[in-house]
Amino acid sequence: MDFSFGHFPVDLILFALVAAFLALRLRSVLGRRVGIQPAPMPVPPRPDAAGKVIDGKAAQPEQAADYDIPTPGTRVGQLLADIHTQDPTFSPQQFLSGVQTAFRQVVKAFAEGDRITLQARLTPAVYQSFDAAITARDAAGEKQRTEIRAIRSLGIEDVRLTPLAVGTGASVDVRIVSDQISLVLGSDGQPISGMDAVTEFSDLWTFERLLGAGGSSWRLASARSA
Repeated sequence: MDFSFGHFPVDLILFALVAAFLALRLRSVLGRRVGIQPAPMPVPPRPDAAGKVIDGKAAQPEQAADYDIPTPGTRVGQLLADIHTQDPTFSPQQFLSGVQTAFRQVVKAFAEGDRITLQARLTPAVYQSFDAAITARDAAGEKQRTEIRAIRSLGIEDVRLTPLAVGTGASVDVRIVSDQISLVLGSDGQPISGMDAVTEFSDLWTFERLLGAGGSSWRLASARSA
């Protein structure tokens, strides 16, 4: 038998060596699969960090509101402590949380003409002014459109305690900074005031309550721009 290179297919040997080298390299990179391999875990889609586009601008996702509470060493902080002394269930943090809820409810109720909610949240004098505004709006065929996109901050500005014959009257001023779309539409559906764009509003709302009287709750006693 002739084993000389002249009669052996050298090109087949070279191809075999190259194939073996590639197989070893591929195995070292990918590793070895043994048995039944688990299916790959699906990758969840990433949320849109920029938020939805409003009026040509990217709106940021709503964040938790910042609470600004005076420290105990300040005059207002001491008055807040006095409220807690007369009502152990009171805390500034919970109070501002309630104000945040009330702000959304009152703004929505006024826009929709919901007098039942307004009566529950407002003092009688303030309710009368809100009721008159709703009545005039309805008579003119106008509609209020308001959307609260975010409440950015709530801060206690001032506190007043007034001794009364049946208890202590407490008044708390709260500055509320919010992002809203607010406008009034005429009977023809066209805007007559406000704008159809997200705008920052700064309001000063005053809440009142009679301390030492059962069944008394905080109600809106004044609302104005600040």
